[in-house]
Amino acid sequence: MEANRENSAGSFNSAMELTRMGVAGVPKEYILPPLQRPNCSLAMQPSTVLPVTDLSLLHHPIHRSKIIEEVGIACKELGFFQVINHGIDLSDIHDAFDAAAQFFNLPYEEKISLASADVREPVRYGTSLNQVKDSVRYWRDFIKHYSHPISTWIDLWPSNPVCYRNKMGTYTQALHVFQKQVMEVVFESLGLNPNYMNEEIEKGSQVMAVNCYPACPKPDLVLGMPPHSDYGYLTILAQNHPGLEIMDHNKTWHRVPLIEGALIVQLGDQMEIITNGRYKSPIHRAIVSAETNRISMASLHSLAFDTKVRPAPEFVDEHHVLSYKEGSFGEFLDFLSKNDITQGSYKDTLRKNP
Repeated sequence: MEANRENSAGSFNSAMELTRMGVAGVPKEYILPPLQRPNCSLAMQPSTVLPVTDLSLLHHPIHRSKIIEEVGIACKELGFFQVINHGIDLSDIHDAFDAAAQFFNLPYEEKISLASADVREPVRYGTSLNQVKDSVRYWRDFIKHYSHPISTWIDLWPSNPVCYRNKMGTYTQALHVFQKQVMEVVFESLGLNPNYMNEEIEKGSQVMAVNCYPACPKPDLVLGMPPHSDYGYLTILAQNHPGLEIMDHNKTWHRVPLIEGALIVQLGDQMEIITNGRYKSPIHRAIVSAETNRISMASLHSLAFDTKVRPAPEFVDEHHVLSYKEGSFGEFLDFLSKNDITQGSYKDTLRKNP
């Protein structure tokens, strides 16, 4: 473990530190080939209307079926929707953002002690996507930590800033409860019992990926994160500035607008596999800004590390052939440690009919 941390520290090139140094340009290792660069004109165009769900209406018998239908359409067409009136106290979200900002503003020497090249480390500070394997680096720093059950992991989280464990822990626990409610709605939209896979979900994994995308002198040349899908069954994300973009079925990118207090819900690869492709995990990426440091907090939910995920029998019949082999979160981490995911995803290796 310590060897991994030392090796990472030796090759670590933090995007946050580059911004702090006031670099006038972008180091060449961050510059993307022209066809992979973001379309900055998207920021000048009116935001595409993307699905927004008022979750409080679930409690009204008249509106419940309409909300279930809305979620089903959003999951089938985009694998994505935003949620308002979700029940999580907005002060808890703001406190978590505050704790994240304080962490990323710590001296470099304080954060680098948490760096590791091992993707299985329960607490890991890093930069780019995979600083060992990336052919092009990405303009972000991150702290990731296992989060469920929180009593198992919280003592390993950063102790500086002193508020981090309390503020991020409160928010993380609220997200664990919230994601179970979202999954009930998603399963109901598929015609299943809302408690479908309830036991597997409760025993599943939660990883908090807290990202900082520092202001960049040449944001048109770089990305904060490359196009990818998340491997788990559900991701819940909050952002303090716009920067998330999702791709639709026509391979058109859409900038996700900032809605104060809203939470972004994205399906992951595990849900695509479980539904045998009926619902898709969306391709998304992160762009950066010349003016602001953007923070996003992604709560990544998956089934337990060694649980094999396969298409559910309900979605396989004579009209819908079995489209995926089984795989696990642990196998995904093995793939991630050995591969550049911009060249192909773990989900691609599971497709039976590419």
